[in-house]
Amino acid sequence: MKALKKVKQLIDQFLLVLSVTLIGIIVLTILFQIFTRTFFNFTPAWSEELARLLFVWISFLGIAYGFKEKLHIAVGVFVKKFNEKIKRLIDNIAKVLIIILGVILIYFGTEFMLLMNYSTMAGLGISTSFLYAAIPVAGIFITANGIELLFIKGLHQEYDDGAKG
Repeated sequence: MKALKKVKQLIDQFLLVLSVTLIGIIVLTILFQIFTRTFFNFTPAWSEELARLLFVWISFLGIAYGFKEKLHIAVGVFVKKFNEKIKRLIDNIAKVLIIILGVILIYFGTEFMLLMNYSTMAGLGISTSFLYAAIPVAGIFITANGIELLFIKGLHQEYDDGAKG
């Protein structure tokens, strides 16, 4: 179990570093685009598409990270009115729904990614599937994080409304 936890921590750390790196690349790409447009009256076709591609990936990786950290929207005011047993039940139902959402993203994201396999991003010259691959990848992380929250961290943990502070 310790080895699994270590692998999970390494994956989480990698995703965090990857997200920060992708944000940096987006900033540099947009600055380059502004520079070339301002001083050379030329905008590279690839710059806007690269920024869009990376933004989509960062967004979906951020969604997965948000579910892991319980940063998603929660209606804590409503749930706080119940006793601890009902709070845990509602919390566990939410975790199951998160897992279901992850599985849906994996299934339909893969279908959509394969459907877009023959389309090309003109500016980058790569398959549009690279853009849509973010959907099933995020689904995998959402599902894994949901399973971790539900089973590994325990069904009997104290209710947490997700509020920080």
